[in-house]
Amino acid sequence: MKLTMKIVAAAAMMMAASLSFAQKGETVKMVRIDALSGLLGPVGASQIKGYQFFAEKFSGAGNPAGVKFEITAIDNKLSPAESLNALKAAIDQGARYIVQGNGSSVALALSDAITKHNERNPGKEVMYLNDSAVDPDLTNSKCSYWHFRFDADTSMKMEAMSSFMTDQKDIKKVYLLNQNYSHGHQVAKYAKESLARKRPDIQFVGEDLHPLAQTRDFAPYIAKIKASGADTVITGNWGSDLSLLIKAANENGYNGKFFTYYTGVTGTPAALGNNGAGRIYQIAYNHYNMGGQMDKWMKEFKAKYNDDFYTGSTIRIYEMLGAAMAKAKSTDPVKVAAAMEGMKVKSFNGEVEMRKTDHQLQQPLYMSVWQKADAKYPYSPENTGMTLVPLKEYPNYISSTPTSCQMKRPS
Repeated sequence: MKLTMKIVAAAAMMMAASLSFAQKGETVKMVRIDALSGLLGPVGASQIKGYQFFAEKFSGAGNPAGVKFEITAIDNKLSPAESLNALKAAIDQGARYIVQGNGSSVALALSDAITKHNERNPGKEVMYLNDSAVDPDLTNSKCSYWHFRFDADTSMKMEAMSSFMTDQKDIKKVYLLNQNYSHGHQVAKYAKESLARKRPDIQFVGEDLHPLAQTRDFAPYIAKIKASGADTVITGNWGSDLSLLIKAANENGYNGKFFTYYTGVTGTPAALGNNGAGRIYQIAYNHYNMGGQMDKWMKEFKAKYNDDFYTGSTIRIYEMLGAAMAKAKSTDPVKVAAAMEGMKVKSFNGEVEMRKTDHQLQQPLYMSVWQKADAKYPYSPENTGMTLVPLKEYPNYISSTPTSCQMKRPS
């Protein structure tokens, strides 16, 4: 009897051990649905290189679960409708991890579609990893259990940005210029709310919304900004919509400050060139001179692709996926999602936490400014001889904002 019990116990221990590493060596298929063509295509093309680069770094022994990450891309042409077709194709190909970021209108469509898919297809659930779409609604009124955001949302970035602007006494008149979709609307909304609270003396002297990724000449907008007397522009523009805006400002003699979210993104450094030193600011969760391991990765990435890596949320997605799969002892999105809720990991700039209540990553933010590269801050994006110099770090508790999310979890 004792011998039988020992054999049973040993068998149970062996089974538990095998289950603990059931996913070791398994390939995790991921599909990124984002623009690879059109005016904003260069951003998506650069970012998929980052995913493929770090898939190699974090596969196998690079993550605690021992899984292999494999990622492919589908061009959605920045269209919500195209994205839904791409989602169906990705699921048909067996992908259970969907990645996206460029365009909150796309993100809202994907989040809704994935939630409905999972409700209708138990056992075939899909998890949505958002690297860049920052509309606060995604983790508030329209939050989904299957959506996890690794960027800081618009309200978080504006909380840090407005705190910095509070101390800039030369800022007196602000112009709001943004893309005409959910993200642009939210940037304007939170800018007005937060500055009214922190610097009620600042005047908003103009506000414009323009079509997303369609405007090729921003000179008319610059003329309006100059006529308004604005000393500062706040914009959430990204990609060509920011690089062409900055180009028009330089060509038409506007010398005011720009407070941005995406100065470091493809195309904008080249558009800035040597201009804008000391007056183009960026609020973000990373910058080009983070130091340590990030510096090594960025140099290696540039040597391999002749391109600049700037989407640090890519790294955090792999870090958290590996940790959650190890904790769940599974690659099943249902178990991985449950394991990722509330998870904390050490990342390239300290500890970050996936807040359980709304699946919004809590992380530090940095205010940086466009300056000439030097020995202390040497990284030069797009070989401009310039860089983003960090001015101030805002720890998690400062950049964090409350959530109204009422999370509906699977039974």
